[in-house]
Amino acid sequence: MEDTTLKLEITLGPDTSELDLRVGIHSGQVTAGVLRGERSRFQLFGDTMNTAARMENTSARNRIQVSQVTADLLSASGLSAWIAPRKNKILVKGKGQMQTYWLKTKLKSGMQNVTATLSENSVKSIENETDEIADLDGIEAMSKTERLVEWNTEILSPLLQQIIASRGGTVNPDDQSITQKEATIGTGKTVLEEFVPIIPLKRFDSDELSKRQKAGSIDIGEKAKSQLRSYLANVSSMYQDNPFHNFEHASHVTASVKKLLTRIVSVDHGHGLRVSTGEVDLVDMAGHSYGITSDPLTQFSVVFSAIIHDVDHPGVPNAQLVKEKTRNAQIFKKSVAEQNSVELAWGMLMGEEYKALRECIYQTEDDLRRFRQLV
Repeated sequence: MEDTTLKLEITLGPDTSELDLRVGIHSGQVTAGVLRGERSRFQLFGDTMNTAARMENTSARNRIQVSQVTADLLSASGLSAWIAPRKNKILVKGKGQMQTYWLKTKLKSGMQNVTATLSENSVKSIENETDEIADLDGIEAMSKTERLVEWNTEILSPLLQQIIASRGGTVNPDDQSITQKEATIGTGKTVLEEFVPIIPLKRFDSDELSKRQKAGSIDIGEKAKSQLRSYLANVSSMYQDNPFHNFEHASHVTASVKKLLTRIVSVDHGHGLRVSTGEVDLVDMAGHSYGITSDPLTQFSVVFSAIIHDVDHPGVPNAQLVKEKTRNAQIFKKSVAEQNSVELAWGMLMGEEYKALRECIYQTEDDLRRFRQLV
Protein backbone atom coordinates (compact mmCIF):
# COMPACT_ATOMS: atom_id res chain seq x y z
CA MET A 1 0.00 0.00 0.00
CA GLU A 2 2.74 2.45 0.96
CA ASP A 3 4.67 1.63 -2.23
CA THR A 4 1.56 2.19 -4.32
CA THR A 5 0.59 5.51 -2.73
CA LEU A 6 4.13 6.84 -3.18
CA LYS A 7 3.84 6.05 -6.86
CA LEU A 8 0.35 7.52 -7.12
CA GLU A 9 1.42 10.86 -5.63
CA ILE A 10 3.28 11.60 -8.86
CA THR A 11 0.15 11.01 -10.95
CA LEU A 12 -2.66 12.03 -8.56
CA GLY A 13 -1.02 14.88 -6.69
CA PRO A 14 -0.41 16.11 -3.14
CA ASP A 15 -1.30 14.01 -0.07
CA THR A 16 -1.95 10.84 -2.06
CA SER A 17 1.01 9.24 -0.26
CA GLU A 18 -0.82 9.77 3.04
CA LEU A 19 -3.72 7.52 2.04
CA ASP A 20 -4.11 4.43 4.22
CA LEU A 21 -6.12 1.23 3.75
CA ARG A 22 -7.43 -1.39 6.12
CA VAL A 23 -8.74 -4.74 4.92
CA GLY A 24 -10.82 -7.51 6.47
CA ILE A 25 -11.42 -11.01 5.07
CA HIS A 26 -13.88 -13.74 6.05
CA SER A 27 -14.83 -16.91 4.15
CA GLY A 28 -18.19 -18.60 3.73
CA GLN A 29 -21.39 -18.81 1.74
CA VAL A 30 -23.03 -15.65 0.37
CA THR A 31 -26.20 -14.68 -1.44
CA ALA A 32 -25.71 -12.60 -4.58
CA GLY A 33 -28.13 -10.43 -6.48
CA VAL A 34 -28.73 -7.21 -8.38
CA LEU A 35 -30.45 -4.43 -6.48
CA ARG A 36 -32.86 -2.48 -8.63
CA GLY A 37 -33.43 1.23 -8.44
CA GLU A 38 -31.92 4.40 -9.85
CA ARG A 39 -28.48 2.82 -9.60
CA SER A 40 -28.77 -0.90 -10.18
CA ARG A 41 -25.77 -2.74 -8.75
CA PHE A 42 -24.56 -6.25 -8.08
CA GLN A 43 -24.25 -6.95 -4.35
CA LEU A 44 -23.41 -9.76 -1.92
CA PHE A 45 -25.49 -10.47 1.20
CA GLY A 46 -25.42 -12.67 4.27
CA ASP A 47 -23.60 -13.39 7.51
CA THR A 48 -20.29 -13.91 5.68
CA MET A 49 -20.41 -10.36 4.33
CA ASN A 50 -21.35 -8.95 7.74
CA THR A 51 -18.43 -10.75 9.37
CA ALA A 52 -16.04 -9.57 6.65
CA ALA A 53 -17.20 -6.01 7.34
CA ARG A 54 -16.46 -6.53 11.07
CA MET A 55 -12.99 -7.81 10.14
CA GLU A 56 -12.41 -4.61 8.20
CA ASN A 57 -13.62 -2.12 10.79
CA THR A 58 -11.62 -3.75 13.59
CA SER A 59 -8.49 -4.02 11.45
CA ALA A 60 -5.58 -1.55 11.58
CA ARG A 61 -4.19 0.92 9.06
CA ASN A 62 -2.35 -0.79 6.23
CA ARG A 63 -3.05 -4.23 7.73
CA ILE A 64 -5.14 -7.20 6.54
CA GLN A 65 -7.15 -8.98 9.24
CA VAL A 66 -8.66 -12.42 8.57
CA SER A 67 -11.12 -14.48 10.57
CA GLN A 68 -10.49 -17.90 12.13
CA VAL A 69 -12.38 -19.54 9.25
CA THR A 70 -10.16 -17.90 6.63
CA ALA A 71 -7.03 -18.67 8.67
CA ASP A 72 -8.03 -22.34 8.84
CA LEU A 73 -8.49 -22.46 5.06
CA LEU A 74 -5.05 -20.94 4.52
CA SER A 75 -3.47 -23.42 6.94
CA ALA A 76 -5.21 -26.33 5.22
CA SER A 77 -3.67 -25.15 1.95
CA GLY A 78 -0.20 -25.21 3.47
CA LEU A 79 -0.03 -21.43 3.82
CA SER A 80 0.14 -21.14 7.61
CA ALA A 81 3.31 -19.05 7.19
CA TRP A 82 1.11 -16.33 5.68
CA ILE A 83 -0.73 -15.62 8.94
CA ALA A 84 0.08 -14.59 12.50
CA PRO A 85 -2.47 -14.66 15.36
CA ARG A 86 -3.52 -11.33 16.78
CA LYS A 87 -2.28 -11.01 20.37
CA ASN A 88 -5.66 -10.27 21.90
CA LYS A 89 -9.11 -11.42 20.95
CA ILE A 90 -11.38 -8.71 19.58
CA LEU A 91 -14.98 -7.94 20.42
CA VAL A 92 -17.11 -8.27 17.28
CA LYS A 93 -20.64 -6.92 17.25
CA GLY A 94 -23.12 -9.80 17.08
CA LYS A 95 -20.32 -12.38 17.45
CA GLY A 96 -18.70 -11.72 20.79
CA GLN A 97 -14.97 -12.40 21.36
CA MET A 98 -13.14 -13.67 18.28
CA GLN A 99 -9.61 -14.81 17.64
CA THR A 100 -8.41 -13.21 14.43
CA TYR A 101 -5.16 -13.21 12.46
CA TRP A 102 -2.97 -10.75 10.61
CA LEU A 103 -2.10 -11.63 7.04
CA LYS A 104 1.62 -11.13 6.55
CA THR A 105 2.31 -8.84 3.59
CA LYS A 106 6.11 -9.02 3.71
CA LEU A 107 7.22 -12.50 2.60
CA LYS A 108 10.65 -11.75 1.18
CA SER A 109 12.73 -14.00 3.46
CA GLY A 110 10.46 -17.03 3.22
CA MET A 111 9.13 -16.52 -0.27
CA GLN A 112 10.54 -19.76 -1.71
CA ASN A 113 9.14 -21.98 1.06
CA VAL A 114 5.73 -20.31 1.01
CA THR A 115 5.32 -20.38 -2.75
CA ALA A 116 6.46 -24.00 -3.06
CA THR A 117 2.90 -25.16 -2.43
CA LEU A 118 1.28 -22.66 -4.78
CA SER A 119 0.29 -23.23 -8.35
CA GLU A 120 2.66 -22.09 -11.09
CA ASN A 121 0.35 -19.20 -12.05
CA SER A 122 0.16 -17.94 -8.47
CA VAL A 123 3.94 -17.99 -8.16
CA LYS A 124 4.30 -16.00 -11.37
CA SER A 125 1.75 -13.48 -10.12
CA ILE A 126 3.67 -12.92 -6.87
CA GLU A 127 6.99 -12.69 -8.69
CA ASN A 128 5.57 -10.08 -11.05
CA GLU A 129 4.26 -8.07 -8.10
CA THR A 130 7.69 -8.23 -6.47
CA ASP A 131 9.28 -6.94 -9.67
CA GLU A 132 6.82 -4.02 -9.74
CA ILE A 133 7.71 -3.10 -6.16
CA ALA A 134 11.40 -3.24 -7.05
CA ASP A 135 10.71 -0.71 -9.82
CA LEU A 136 9.48 1.72 -7.15
CA ASP A 137 12.87 1.96 -5.45
CA GLY A 138 13.57 5.27 -7.20
CA ILE A 139 10.24 6.71 -6.07
CA GLU A 140 10.76 5.56 -2.48
CA ALA A 141 14.07 7.42 -2.46
CA MET A 142 12.34 10.65 -3.51
CA SER A 143 11.30 13.20 -0.90
CA LYS A 144 7.72 14.47 -0.76
CA THR A 145 8.81 17.73 -2.38
CA GLU A 146 10.52 15.85 -5.21
CA ARG A 147 7.35 13.84 -5.83
CA LEU A 148 5.30 17.05 -5.92
CA VAL A 149 7.77 18.58 -8.38
CA GLU A 150 7.31 15.53 -10.61
CA TRP A 151 3.52 15.78 -10.31
CA ASN A 152 3.51 19.48 -11.22
CA THR A 153 5.78 18.69 -14.17
CA GLU A 154 3.23 16.16 -15.42
CA ILE A 155 0.46 18.75 -15.01
CA LEU A 156 2.20 21.48 -17.01
CA SER A 157 3.69 19.29 -19.76
CA PRO A 158 0.34 18.51 -21.50
CA LEU A 159 -0.52 22.23 -21.39
CA LEU A 160 2.74 22.99 -23.19
CA GLN A 161 1.76 20.38 -25.78
CA GLN A 162 -1.56 22.16 -26.26
CA ILE A 163 0.17 25.53 -26.69
CA ILE A 164 2.49 24.14 -29.36
CA ALA A 165 -0.42 22.37 -31.10
CA SER A 166 -2.38 25.65 -31.19
CA ARG A 167 0.37 27.25 -33.29
CA GLY A 168 0.68 24.37 -35.72
CA GLY A 169 3.24 22.29 -33.84
CA THR A 170 6.16 24.66 -34.41
CA VAL A 171 8.86 25.86 -32.00
CA ASN A 172 10.66 28.48 -34.10
CA PRO A 173 10.71 31.83 -32.30
CA ASP A 174 12.15 35.09 -33.60
CA ASP A 175 15.16 34.85 -31.31
CA GLN A 176 16.44 38.40 -31.65
CA SER A 177 13.06 40.08 -31.25
CA ILE A 178 12.00 37.86 -28.35
CA THR A 179 15.33 38.21 -26.53
CA GLN A 180 15.11 41.99 -26.68
CA LYS A 181 11.55 41.98 -25.35
CA GLU A 182 12.41 39.50 -22.58
CA ALA A 183 15.15 41.82 -21.40
CA THR A 184 12.81 44.79 -21.04
CA ILE A 185 9.41 43.36 -20.10
CA GLY A 186 8.56 43.87 -16.46
CA THR A 187 11.34 46.40 -15.86
CA GLY A 188 10.82 49.92 -14.53
CA LYS A 189 7.40 49.11 -13.06
CA THR A 190 6.05 47.06 -10.20
CA VAL A 191 3.74 44.14 -10.90
CA LEU A 192 0.68 46.13 -9.81
CA GLU A 193 1.65 49.03 -12.03
CA GLU A 194 1.69 46.63 -14.97
CA PHE A 195 -1.59 45.04 -13.95
CA VAL A 196 -4.28 45.02 -16.65
CA PRO A 197 -7.80 44.32 -15.29
CA ILE A 198 -9.19 43.06 -18.63
CA ILE A 199 -7.11 40.92 -21.00
CA PRO A 200 -8.56 40.24 -24.47
CA LEU A 201 -8.29 36.59 -25.44
CA LYS A 202 -7.35 35.47 -28.92
CA ARG A 203 -10.13 35.77 -31.47
CA PHE A 204 -12.05 32.51 -31.53
CA ASP A 205 -11.76 30.50 -34.74
CA SER A 206 -13.89 27.36 -34.83
CA ASP A 207 -12.27 26.15 -38.08
CA GLU A 208 -8.79 26.47 -36.61
CA LEU A 209 -9.80 24.62 -33.47
CA SER A 210 -11.40 21.75 -35.39
CA LYS A 211 -8.26 21.35 -37.54
CA ARG A 212 -5.77 21.79 -34.70
CA GLN A 213 -3.14 19.07 -34.34
CA LYS A 214 -3.76 16.57 -31.57
CA ALA A 215 -1.85 17.77 -28.50
CA GLY A 216 -0.93 14.21 -27.52
CA SER A 217 1.12 13.83 -30.67
CA ILE A 218 3.33 16.82 -29.81
CA ASP A 219 6.77 16.16 -28.34
CA ILE A 220 7.97 19.13 -26.31
CA GLY A 221 11.45 17.62 -26.26
CA GLU A 222 13.48 16.21 -23.39
CA LYS A 223 15.43 19.47 -23.07
CA ALA A 224 12.32 21.56 -22.48
CA LYS A 225 10.83 19.01 -20.08
CA SER A 226 14.11 18.81 -18.17
CA GLN A 227 14.13 22.59 -17.89
CA LEU A 228 10.51 22.58 -16.71
CA ARG A 229 11.38 20.04 -14.02
CA SER A 230 14.45 22.06 -13.00
CA TYR A 231 12.44 25.27 -12.87
CA LEU A 232 9.77 23.72 -10.64
CA ALA A 233 12.44 22.24 -8.37
CA ASN A 234 13.94 25.71 -7.96
CA VAL A 235 10.49 27.19 -7.34
CA SER A 236 9.92 24.61 -4.59
CA SER A 237 13.21 25.58 -2.96
CA MET A 238 12.16 29.25 -2.93
CA TYR A 239 9.11 28.48 -0.82
CA GLN A 240 9.68 29.11 2.87
CA ASP A 241 8.87 26.48 5.47
CA ASN A 242 5.76 27.94 7.08
CA PRO A 243 2.39 26.33 7.82
CA PHE A 244 0.24 27.84 5.07
CA HIS A 245 2.33 29.38 2.30
CA ASN A 246 4.52 26.44 1.36
CA PHE A 247 5.09 24.39 -1.80
CA GLU A 248 2.66 21.68 -0.72
CA HIS A 249 -0.03 24.35 -0.33
CA ALA A 250 0.81 25.66 -3.82
CA SER A 251 0.40 22.12 -5.18
CA HIS A 252 -3.02 21.87 -3.52
CA VAL A 253 -4.05 25.12 -5.19
CA THR A 254 -2.71 23.80 -8.50
CA ALA A 255 -4.80 20.63 -8.11
CA SER A 256 -7.92 22.75 -7.46
CA VAL A 257 -7.20 24.98 -10.45
CA LYS A 258 -6.66 21.96 -12.69
CA LYS A 259 -10.00 20.50 -11.61
CA LEU A 260 -11.74 23.85 -12.10
CA LEU A 261 -10.40 24.16 -15.64
CA THR A 262 -11.67 20.67 -16.52
CA ARG A 263 -15.12 21.55 -15.17
CA ILE A 264 -15.51 24.85 -17.03
CA VAL A 265 -16.83 23.04 -20.06
CA SER A 266 -17.13 19.43 -21.22
CA VAL A 267 -16.32 18.94 -24.89
CA ASP A 268 -17.43 15.89 -26.83
CA HIS A 269 -15.70 14.38 -29.87
CA GLY A 270 -17.80 16.58 -32.15
CA HIS A 271 -16.30 19.73 -30.61
CA GLY A 272 -19.54 20.74 -28.97
CA LEU A 273 -20.78 21.42 -25.46
CA ARG A 274 -22.76 18.62 -23.87
CA VAL A 275 -26.00 20.01 -22.47
CA SER A 276 -29.34 18.43 -21.71
CA THR A 277 -31.04 20.24 -24.59
CA GLY A 278 -28.60 19.04 -27.25
CA GLU A 279 -25.44 20.20 -28.97
CA VAL A 280 -24.03 23.73 -28.76
CA ASP A 281 -21.44 24.72 -31.37
CA LEU A 282 -17.92 25.91 -30.60
CA VAL A 283 -18.75 29.61 -30.77
CA ASP A 284 -21.29 29.21 -27.98
CA MET A 285 -18.85 26.99 -26.10
CA ALA A 286 -16.19 29.73 -26.19
CA GLY A 287 -18.75 32.17 -24.84
CA HIS A 288 -19.64 29.88 -21.96
CA SER A 289 -15.99 29.34 -21.02
CA TYR A 290 -14.82 32.93 -21.70
CA GLY A 291 -12.54 31.58 -24.44
CA ILE A 292 -10.33 29.73 -21.96
CA THR A 293 -11.20 26.35 -23.46
CA SER A 294 -9.79 27.29 -26.87
CA ASP A 295 -6.75 29.21 -25.56
CA PRO A 296 -4.05 26.89 -24.12
CA LEU A 297 -1.77 29.81 -23.16
CA THR A 298 -4.46 31.11 -20.79
CA GLN A 299 -4.85 27.66 -19.26
CA PHE A 300 -1.09 27.30 -18.83
CA SER A 301 -0.85 30.77 -17.27
CA VAL A 302 -3.56 29.99 -14.74
CA VAL A 303 -1.87 26.77 -13.59
CA PHE A 304 1.60 28.35 -13.68
CA SER A 305 0.33 31.21 -11.49
CA ALA A 306 -1.10 28.74 -8.98
CA ILE A 307 2.31 27.08 -8.63
CA ILE A 308 4.28 30.30 -8.10
CA HIS A 309 1.68 32.37 -6.23
CA ASP A 310 3.34 32.13 -2.78
CA VAL A 311 7.03 31.90 -3.69
CA ASP A 312 9.17 33.27 -0.82
CA HIS A 313 6.05 34.15 1.19
CA PRO A 314 7.21 34.95 4.76
CA GLY A 315 4.03 33.60 6.34
CA VAL A 316 2.80 36.92 7.77
CA PRO A 317 0.12 39.31 6.41
CA ASN A 318 1.03 42.12 4.05
CA ALA A 319 -0.17 44.66 6.61
CA GLN A 320 2.47 43.41 9.03
CA LEU A 321 5.18 43.61 6.37
CA VAL A 322 4.21 47.23 5.68
CA LYS A 323 4.14 47.98 9.39
CA GLU A 324 7.63 46.51 9.84
CA LYS A 325 8.85 48.46 6.78
CA THR A 326 10.57 45.47 5.28
CA ARG A 327 12.63 45.90 2.13
CA ASN A 328 9.91 44.39 -0.06
CA ALA A 329 7.24 46.56 1.58
CA GLN A 330 9.22 49.66 0.70
CA ILE A 331 9.45 48.52 -2.93
CA PHE A 332 5.90 47.24 -3.53
CA LYS A 333 3.85 49.31 -1.00
CA LYS A 334 0.84 46.91 -1.09
CA SER A 335 0.16 43.28 -2.05
CA VAL A 336 3.77 42.95 -0.98
CA ALA A 337 4.16 39.16 -0.78
CA GLU A 338 2.21 38.52 -4.00
CA GLN A 339 4.18 41.04 -6.08
CA ASN A 340 7.44 39.66 -4.71
CA SER A 341 6.39 36.10 -5.67
CA VAL A 342 5.70 37.12 -9.28
CA GLU A 343 8.95 39.08 -9.56
CA LEU A 344 11.09 36.22 -8.24
CA ALA A 345 9.42 33.48 -10.28
CA TRP A 346 9.38 35.56 -13.46
CA GLY A 347 12.99 36.65 -13.07
CA MET A 348 14.11 33.05 -12.72
CA LEU A 349 12.05 31.96 -15.77
CA MET A 350 13.88 34.58 -17.88
CA GLY A 351 17.24 32.93 -17.13
CA GLU A 352 19.28 31.54 -20.03
CA GLU A 353 19.00 28.03 -18.57
CA TYR A 354 15.24 28.03 -19.32
CA LYS A 355 15.33 29.19 -22.93
CA ALA A 356 13.92 25.94 -24.39
CA LEU A 357 11.07 26.06 -21.88
CA ARG A 358 10.21 29.65 -22.80
CA GLU A 359 10.24 28.75 -26.50
CA CYS A 360 7.46 26.25 -25.79
CA ILE A 361 5.37 28.85 -23.95
CA TYR A 362 5.52 31.71 -26.46
CA GLN A 363 6.91 32.47 -29.92
CA THR A 364 6.03 36.12 -30.54
CA GLU A 365 6.25 39.40 -28.66
CA ASP A 366 2.45 39.52 -28.45
CA ASP A 367 2.30 36.09 -26.81
CA LEU A 368 5.10 37.03 -24.41
CA ARG A 369 3.27 40.22 -23.43
CA ARG A 370 -0.02 38.38 -23.01
CA PHE A 371 1.64 35.65 -20.92
CA ARG A 372 3.11 38.31 -18.66
CA GLN A 373 -0.25 40.04 -18.30
CA LEU A 374 -2.04 36.77 -17.54
CA VAL A 375 0.48 35.84 -14.84
